[in-house]
Amino acid sequence: MTDEILTLKEVAVYLKLAEKTAYRLTAEGKLPGFKVGGSWRFKREEIETWIERQVEDRKGGGKK
Repeated sequence: MTDEILTLKEVAVYLKLAEKTAYRLTAEGKLPGFKVGGSWRFKREEIETWIERQVEDRKGGGKK
C-alpha cells in the first residue's frame, strides 16, 4: 500500500489542470485534499478513487 502524498502543483499536473482550478476544486470540497500548515496536500490513492468515481458517475448518468 502506497500513501504517496502530492502537493497542489503535482495534483494539477497529474489531472492536467491549472493550479488555480485545482485549488478552487479543493477549496470547494470537490477534490479530496487536506491542509498541512496552510498548504493543500493529497493522497494519490484518494485522487485515483475520485477519478474512478467521476467516470462511474458519467457512465451511470449520476449527478455530483
